[in-house]
Amino acid sequence: MALHQTSGRWRLGLALALATAFFWATLPLALKLALEVVDAVTLTWFRFLVASIVIGVWLAWRGGLKRFRGLKGSAWLLLAIAALGLIGNYLGYLFGLGYTSPANAQLLIQLAPLLLAIGGVAIFRERLNLKQWCGYGAVALGLLLFFAEQSQRVGGGSYGLGVLLIVLAAAAWAGYALAQKQLLRQLDSAAILWVIYVAATFLLLPLSHPTQLLRVDAVHWWAIAYCAINTIGAYGCFAEALAHWEASRVSAVLALTPILTVISVALFAWAVPGAIAPERIGALGWAGAFTVVLGSAAVSLMATRRG
Repeated sequence: MALHQTSGRWRLGLALALATAFFWATLPLALKLALEVVDAVTLTWFRFLVASIVIGVWLAWRGGLKRFRGLKGSAWLLLAIAALGLIGNYLGYLFGLGYTSPANAQLLIQLAPLLLAIGGVAIFRERLNLKQWCGYGAVALGLLLFFAEQSQRVGGGSYGLGVLLIVLAAAAWAGYALAQKQLLRQLDSAAILWVIYVAATFLLLPLSHPTQLLRVDAVHWWAIAYCAINTIGAYGCFAEALAHWEASRVSAVLALTPILTVISVALFAWAVPGAIAPERIGALGWAGAFTVVLGSAAVSLMATRRG
């Protein structure tokens, strides 16, 4: 099977990767608020439902549904792998978020882009130079420093369970992303995501409780609505980024997400006092955060550009 090749439009890929990081950095705030009134499965089901309707209407209007005619069995298998991976990522992250803070959750989920980078090199034969490998080493070191400092602050008997759930969510996400990258040879990103969202909507419906949404107040509805919009925006940008830029480069930009999350939480806690607890980060944690930023910049910017 021939492997997917990027368009080489790295500037567009970089912009889309940054947009994805922004969406994911602000998502934990809305998730924390939404989970106060609905359970994790119901929230995930609603996000997939809204996304499948919006993208389905858009595809139908553009005639994009014709792309599924004559699709081979191997492509449907990859679609199934991608769907199960994304469902596992959503649920694992949501359940894990219940045992830790937004910044810690975003830190741990950064295992996902690192696994994606490994997959990009191993499966798609993407090449990294020595400076980029050093950059990945810096990202890994920064994450370890941040985790070491934060684990002492958060602690608790349930913290280990939260870590395990989010690590599993990261592995599921990497599997989804690699399957989707290969699918880009036959389908565009919107078509791939629509199939995944529709499958997830039907799979999660028996486990969800839609009636919970009828008892939600206006403030929490804003949080739930943003979660749904975030699904469309984040994964739309991410899928397009993979079409234009190497998976290893995209993953490096996504390593900035925990830093953006800390900033988002701080701004939200300042603007809406009492709504969410601000993150507590010490000197070691900040050292790790800046090491992640420098390592991410090295991987993203020290590449041999094409196009």
